[in-house]
Amino acid sequence: MLPQKNALPEIPEGQSYSRLVNQFPIFYGWVILVIGAFGLIMTSPGQTYALAIFIEHFITDLGLSRSLVSGLYSAASLVAGFTLPFIGQQIDRRGSRLMMGLLAFLCGLACIFTGFAMNAVWLGLGFFALRIFGQGGLMLVSTNVINQWWVRKRGVAMGIAGLLMSLLAVGGYPNMLNWLIAQFGWRTTFFLQSGILFFLLLPLALLLLRNYPEDYGLQPDGLSAADSRPKTSAETETSAPTEESWTAAEAVRTPVFWIVGLGIAAMAMAVTGLFFHMVSIFEDNGLSQTVTAAAFVPIAITTAIVTLSSGILIDRWPANILLSAALLCQTASLVLAPYLRTVEIAFLYGVLLGATFGLSRTVGSVIWADYFGRRHLGSITGITTTIMVTGASLGPLPFGIGRDLLGSYNVVLLIAAVFPMTLAGVVLFARKPEKPILKTVVS
Repeated sequence: MLPQKNALPEIPEGQSYSRLVNQFPIFYGWVILVIGAFGLIMTSPGQTYALAIFIEHFITDLGLSRSLVSGLYSAASLVAGFTLPFIGQQIDRRGSRLMMGLLAFLCGLACIFTGFAMNAVWLGLGFFALRIFGQGGLMLVSTNVINQWWVRKRGVAMGIAGLLMSLLAVGGYPNMLNWLIAQFGWRTTFFLQSGILFFLLLPLALLLLRNYPEDYGLQPDGLSAADSRPKTSAETETSAPTEESWTAAEAVRTPVFWIVGLGIAAMAMAVTGLFFHMVSIFEDNGLSQTVTAAAFVPIAITTAIVTLSSGILIDRWPANILLSAALLCQTASLVLAPYLRTVEIAFLYGVLLGATFGLSRTVGSVIWADYFGRRHLGSITGITTTIMVTGASLGPLPFGIGRDLLGSYNVVLLIAAVFPMTLAGVVLFARKPEKPILKTVVS
């Protein structure tokens, strides 16, 4: 008896078959990459580079001091950061597809809630929701799902995602917000952001996102792209990339985990402080808010170039070398910040920030999967993202207090430069760990 023309192939136990995934004309990981990149872009409502455009409006319209707004943001970021290990565990347990849809919906609600803010408490709760669901949760799930589909070409994949994020988010998003606020006001601008999350990211995640290539008989990097049928376990074992799988408990017991985490947290702290007070720093140097928004263009272009090139390099060079370079760029930007007297210097400052952002983005996206494997990646990156967000939460407050008490950011900027400069040397010793092998002694 002849098989039916459209009959499904034989599917091994534990695997699924999807016409969309298995018969897609190219490796479906490219679809995952595009959706993951869009997810990264839509973390913007909770990112400091976007919220910085609203800070002066919060201060003026709500009658709040700069120190209070900075404190609210720091406290909200800190509390939100400690929830991320739970989100990471849920990604491992429930999958990236469901979690991205849920986080997109919750981030949209957070935008609406913040758009109605009338006082300090309300604004603080809005900061908390935007940070946990946007900057934290969406960043976590978007990065993880790309890492699940790409292993040998992980650096290139994350470089492409970072390139898109740099151009469309870091470069375009603040300028888009600046224009929308001028046209419709800051409250309506928050509502418009929620519409993008509800009507674009949410349906894309639920309809097109998939959790693991192995679920459909495929392998990371498109190793099975030429053969769309589900593979047997024997075929899977022979073609799968070799990885060590560490649990979160095992990873946190390695010194390299904390050295790398501290380095990334240091950059998050400084970058968040600089972005959060960017308008004020530029105005103190005699530069307008228009110039501030324009400075995001060299930041974005540099971030895009550095992200893509470092994504290629990180597949060939040790990740800790690139992390050290990022910390040195961060040090240089902090030292230069008090001297933004001209547009040209401001753009140079933007280039340094872009290099820092690009390098740290690539390293932070790749290094945890590279060092500790994919199996427990959600739980591990839940912890590392908490470390990063904790560092980020500490950035705006000292900058704001220094500005209010001393009338200038200069002292805080120079003190803050010491930390990344020191860590730039320390992280050179943060090599990829080797998992201990338990030896059985036979008497």
